[in-house]
Amino acid sequence: MSFAQLLDNLPLQKSRLLHRFEDLISPKSDADLESLAQESRALTLQNFGRTMRLFAPLYLSNECINNCRYCGFSRDNPILRVTLSVDQVVAEGRHLARGGFRQVLLVSGEHPKFVDQSYLTDCVRALAPDFSSISIEVGPMETADYIPIVEAGAEGLVVYQETYDRGIYSELHTSGPKRDFTWRLDCAERGYDAGFRRIGIGALFGLAPWQEEAVCLAAHAEYLLKRCWQAQITVSLPRLRPAAGEFQPAFSMTDRELAQLICAFRITFPQVGIVLSTRERADLRDALVPLGVTMMSAGSHTEPGGYTGQGAQELHRTVRGKIVAPEFQNGEDRLATGQFEISDERSPVEIADVLRRRGFEPVWKDWDAALLAS
Repeated sequence: MSFAQLLDNLPLQKSRLLHRFEDLISPKSDADLESLAQESRALTLQNFGRTMRLFAPLYLSNECINNCRYCGFSRDNPILRVTLSVDQVVAEGRHLARGGFRQVLLVSGEHPKFVDQSYLTDCVRALAPDFSSISIEVGPMETADYIPIVEAGAEGLVVYQETYDRGIYSELHTSGPKRDFTWRLDCAERGYDAGFRRIGIGALFGLAPWQEEAVCLAAHAEYLLKRCWQAQITVSLPRLRPAAGEFQPAFSMTDRELAQLICAFRITFPQVGIVLSTRERADLRDALVPLGVTMMSAGSHTEPGGYTGQGAQELHRTVRGKIVAPEFQNGEDRLATGQFEISDERSPVEIADVLRRRGFEPVWKDWDAALLAS
C-alpha cells in the first residue's frame, strides 16, 4: 500500500504507535509535560549523546513557477529574483566552509527553466570537495533524475509536504506542478530509490490544525522507517514566518505546543532526527535543544547570494513569465528576496558557543564518502 492510500484511510487504520503519539500530543498539565520532557531528554542522550549537528541552507534560486499563497517565492509575488551560476554557488559555499560548515542544504524554488537536473548535478559536483554532506530541497523529480545528483555527491533529500490536508493543500496551491498532492507525497520514496541515504520530511505548521498535521507527519515517518529502512529519517517542525505576499496563517501553534510536539516525536521515534531551523527565535531554540533536537541550522540566509552578495548584478523581476530589469532607489539594498524572515540571527560561532556552554558538542561533520569505500 502506498502512503497516499494509507493517508486517505488514516482515521480507520492508525497503528498502536500512532494512537500512542496522539495521546502524547493531547492537552497536558504542566506536571505531565515536564514528565514528557524528562523522558525525551533521556532518550535523546541515549540515542544521540550530547551532540548537535549543524548545517547551513544555501539558496540557489528564488525563481518559481508555482503559486503557493504562503511562500515568499510564489510566482506572482513581485520580488527581486536571481539564479546563481555554478561559480557563484561555489563562492557562497566556500564562505560557509570557511565558517566551519561541512554540511549544506541546497534550496531553490521550483522552476525547471532555471534549476534542472543538470544544473543541480553541476552544483553538487562543484561543492563536493568542500562539503562531506550535501542535501537538496528542490522541486520533486523522477527517480531517474535524482540518480546523477546522488552520483555527483548529494546524500540527502528534503521534501516537506507543507500540509497533509488535501483540501487545504488544494486551496493554498493555486497553480503550478506543486498542485499535485500525491506526486509530492511520493517524492521521498523516489529519492530513496535513487540512492539518497538521508530523507527529510516535514509539515509547515500554521496551514492546518497542528495536532491533525502532526499525526499525519508521524504516520509518514512510521511508513518511511519501514519502506526506506536503509536511510536515516529526519522530521522538521517549522512554523510559518512573515514572507513576501503577507500571508496570514489561519492556525496557530504556541511555543509550549512546539516543545510538546518535539517530545512526542522523540518518545515515539527514539532514533529519528529532529531538525530545528532559524525560523525560531534564539532563546526558544536554546531552550528546545535538550528536549530532542538533533540538527540545527545556523547563521542562515534564505535569499540566493545572501552570504556573499553573489548574483547582485543579475537581479530581476518576473512579470507574466517575462524577465524585467528592476528599478532601484538610491541607497536601496540590492539583494534578492528571501523565502521568509529568519528569527535567530546569531552567527554560527555564537550558536556553537551556546551549545558548548550547555554541555553539547556542535558537530560540523558526521559523514564522509570514504566510509562507503571502506
